Amino acid sequence: MIGVFDSGLGGLTVLRALTARFPELSFVYLGDHAHVPYGNRPSEEIIELTRASVETLFRRGCKLVVLGCNTATAVAARRLQTTWLPETPWKAEGYNIVGIVAPTVEAATQTPWAVTTPQYPQKFLTDRIAVFGTTRTIASNVYAEEIRKRCPKVTVIQQVCSELAGAIERGVAEPELERLVKEGIDGAMAQANGEPLHRAILGCTHFPLVEHLFRRHLPPATRILSQPEIVADSLEDYLSRHPRFKGEIRPQPSLVLLTTGNPEEASAGARVFAGEGLRFQHLDT
Repeated sequence: MIGVFDSGLGGLTVLRALTARFPELSFVYLGDHAHVPYGNRPSEEIIELTRASVETLFRRGCKLVVLGCNTATAVAARRLQTTWLPETPWKAEGYNIVGIVAPTVEAATQTPWAVTTPQYPQKFLTDRIAVFGTTRTIASNVYAEEIRKRCPKVTVIQQVCSELAGAIERGVAEPELERLVKEGIDGAMAQANGEPLHRAILGCTHFPLVEHLFRRHLPPATRILSQPEIVADSLEDYLSRHPRFKGEIRPQPSLVLLTTGNPEEASAGARVFAGEGLRFQHLDT
C-alpha cells in the first residue's frame, strides 16, 4: 500500500495519475485540510505537520509515502528523509518517503537525482527553464538550486502565480483562469527578455488542471513538464527497483481518502480535481 500526502486537494492530480498507472496497487491519500494552506506557515511548522501526516500514513500500513505537495516537499522532504526518518524505527522496518521535486528536476535536467555535480553534456546546457509555482514554492528556491547543481549554465526563470491555485480550487470560470495563466506566462516571458523558453515546469499540483491554458499561451516549442505524469514515471522506475513497496497485490485494490478537516467539504472540493465519486473520511474514523 502506498500513501500520498498533500496539505489539501492538489495532490489528487498526482493520485489520479498513480491509480491510472498502477491499477493493481492500493493507495491511501491524506489531505491535511485542517491546516491548509501551508504556504503562510513557518518552515518548522510545515516540517512538523508533514512529519505527523507521514507517520499517520506509516501507521496505516503505507511503507512508501509520496509527498504530492510542492510546499511540503520543498520545505520538509530533505529534513524528514535525512534527519527524522533515519532516527526512527520506521527506517529499520523499511519505510521510506519520496517527494515531488526530485523527479521534476530529473525530468527538467535529464540527470539522475543522485548526480549533484555537472556532467557532460548537461554542464554545457544553456537552455531557459521557467518554473511556475505558488509563492512559497518559488520562495524556497529549491527548483533553481537543484537544477543549477546539475546544469550550471541553464537560466532558471521563476514565476509566482499567487492566485492561480486558489482560483482553480474554487472552480472559477475558465476565462478568469486563462487570465491568471496568461499573466504568469507574460511575467516569465518578460524575465526572459523575449528569448524562448525551452521548458516550463508546472510547479504546483493544481496547475495540471489548466495545462491546456499554459499550452495555449506558451510558445509552441516550449515543452511543458507536468508533475503527475512525471511522478508516475518516477514511481514506476522506483518500484521496479524496490518491488517490496508494492505490498500485497489484491484482486480489488483499495483506495482510501482521509482528511484532517471536514470530509464533506473535502469531498465537495475533490470534484474540481477528479469529478464525482471521491468520498473522504475523517482521519479519526
